[in-house]
Amino acid sequence: MPLARRSLGEVSDEAERDTALDVLARHATGGSQMAVELLIEAIDRWGVARSAVRRVLLDEAALDDVTQDTLITVAQAVGSFRGEAKFTTWLHQLARNRAVDHLRRVRAAEPLGDHDHSEAARMSSMVASRAVVRQLLEELPERYRDAVLLRDVERLPYAEAAVRLGRNVNTVKSHVARGRALLAGLVVREGEEGMEGGVE
Repeated sequence: MPLARRSLGEVSDEAERDTALDVLARHATGGSQMAVELLIEAIDRWGVARSAVRRVLLDEAALDDVTQDTLITVAQAVGSFRGEAKFTTWLHQLARNRAVDHLRRVRAAEPLGDHDHSEAARMSSMVASRAVVRQLLEELPERYRDAVLLRDVERLPYAEAAVRLGRNVNTVKSHVARGRALLAGLVVREGEEGMEGGVE
């Protein structure tokens, strides 16, 4: 793959980032799990989803959750990206939809916090309770798998997970977000393969 993880940090201007995201998205749509991983990492590292969500939400407290929801949705739905427009156009629409979904939940006066029905909360619950997801965790790169296991399975606070992993808290938060998104994509893939296997 022409764009390696090491070179993600070397991409500096917005046009280069858009091009890199387009390349990664094409590879991810083609079924490359490495491309999905690099795409999620690039989106997170460059703050592309976060800035798109911030255009809709004024609530800074919800920004992390909705950005996480957006990363999860990218991992699940990247196969639907057709390349008819720039990937960032597709991503911005997706982020807008996640933000609007959040606003609808708030307007409907559903309690948030412990009863949060966001994709991030659902993924966290799935990781802790479903055997298939535990098996899929083994497919995650180690840096993400370890962070997700400590945070979502063992339910450790970020600070404690950071100490156990020897990483700073922000790195652990980022690795958990990316790991959850990649895991969501694997869950979707597993479901699609299961349906195909069941058709005779």
